[in-house]
Amino acid sequence: MDKNVENVIQDNKKYFTCDICGEIFYQKLLLEIHFQIHKKGKSYSCYVCHKGFSQKKYLNQHLRTHTNEKPFSCDVCHKSFSQKSNLNQHLRTHTNEKPFSCDVCRKDFSDKSNLNRHLRTHTNEKPFSCDVCHRGFPRKSNLNQHLRTHSNEKPFSCDVCRKDFSDKSDLFRHLRTHTNEKPFSCDVCHKSFSEKSNLNQHLRTHTNEKPFSCDVCHKGFSEKSSFNRHLRIHTNEKPFSCDVCHKDFSDKSNLNRHLRTHTNEKPFSCDVCYRGFPRRSNLNQHLRTHSNEKPFSCDVCHKDFSEKSSFIRHLRTHTDEKPFSCDVCQKGFAQKGNLNQHLRTHSNEKPFSCVCHKGFLRKSSFNRHLRTHTNEKPFSCDVCLKGFSLKGDLFRHLRTHTNEKPFSCDVCHKGFSDKSSFNRHLRTHTNEKPFSCDVCQKAFAGKSNLNQHLRTHTNEKPFSCDVCHRGFSDKSNFNRHLLIHTNEKPFSCDVCHRGFPRKSNLNQHLRTHTNGKPFSFDVCL
Repeated sequence: MDKNVENVIQDNKKYFTCDICGEIFYQKLLLEIHFQIHKKGKSYSCYVCHKGFSQKKYLNQHLRTHTNEKPFSCDVCHKSFSQKSNLNQHLRTHTNEKPFSCDVCRKDFSDKSNLNRHLRTHTNEKPFSCDVCHRGFPRKSNLNQHLRTHSNEKPFSCDVCRKDFSDKSDLFRHLRTHTNEKPFSCDVCHKSFSEKSNLNQHLRTHTNEKPFSCDVCHKGFSEKSSFNRHLRIHTNEKPFSCDVCHKDFSDKSNLNRHLRTHTNEKPFSCDVCYRGFPRRSNLNQHLRTHSNEKPFSCDVCHKDFSEKSSFIRHLRTHTDEKPFSCDVCQKGFAQKGNLNQHLRTHSNEKPFSCVCHKGFLRKSSFNRHLRTHTNEKPFSCDVCLKGFSLKGDLFRHLRTHTNEKPFSCDVCHKGFSDKSSFNRHLRTHTNEKPFSCDVCQKAFAGKSNLNQHLRTHTNEKPFSCDVCHRGFSDKSNFNRHLLIHTNEKPFSCDVCHRGFPRKSNLNQHLRTHTNGKPFSFDVCL
């Protein structure tokens, strides 16, 4: 008997499988007869594409790929197939039968080809090699898909929107965005998914299984894609490059999102207000502004969040975790965006440039600056309707209504409504002055104080009054000046209710009630 036949025959098995083509037989003799066809030549040829076959039945099966004939139908769901073996394989999705088992990890499979592909994850075998770049692949389908990256061929086209794809599976996934079909359902919570991989990934949220582990830092992952992305943190590999600006990315999804900055494409649209978004995550986040949904809750302080990323960032305020580290000075950061901003302090890179030619390290700073030209104030207070150009300024302002002071000094127990004021205050105890002027070396406790001081050297006055056109180097002086024109007096005496344009004027006035002594609020009680 041939050696290949002997290798698959075991007395305790109820079936016999051909190692060459994977066909199953339930009698040993039938397998031996079948194996002889692999020794013969390919005497049957397709009249359409001239592909050769060793048996007529294989030719007949092949011809159905040209005629699209599907004579084998499933009695359960009535899906049709061109080959009986495909029907048999499909039937196992209904019976959940998995007769093929991995000897290494005992994982079961419904068909032999999936088992063979799985075995390569243990052996790291990559038998299919690209003739262009010599990269190896564990599956022929992976190689075929890869070859299209060299030829830029996209043979699969969507009949609805005419978008082209290099891979058939990508086309099928895309078609479900039009039909909203979700054929894969979770047996635990009955949530449906458009892709099987998403279902498998979801199932791990129930089991908390993390089968992919990093050899460098031993972090576990529930998804292989997340694991591969993580590995690139250690290798700094960025295999995906933008053809427009040549910027490199560590994963394809980031490249695709980046490309939309060039095309201004916004494929995700809100059904409520019809606003478009470049990312689905942006749309999902936006939809919560309509529903006011905050599904992410902190177990420590019970604060709720509408975005997962904000929730994860918040958790680090409790753990003081700083997973992002600078390779130059080893300073740690809780957020990757903060690390990227910090890196520019070493390179002095200012990638965001305004029409007035001023450069900025951060996009947020750039956006804030743009509003000095447009005078746009998109953030409005629901209590007094005051408008703000920055969301952070609105949050700080809201605390003037609630008198909330969430930041407390451990030394003197003074409370503060915003973190920056709290940090500045802490330096009054430590006398720390970390911000230094490059011109005269004078040191300051706050960065805003340094920026204000620098204008004494440059004579820059970026704040200009629209009424009298007087320029100011400091925003607080500018705001105080505006009160002259509006006659606004926001600081009021609790004793006689007289109003004042400045707090210092109010403090000076209060002494008239105390005969020149510093004012105590016990006077008003």
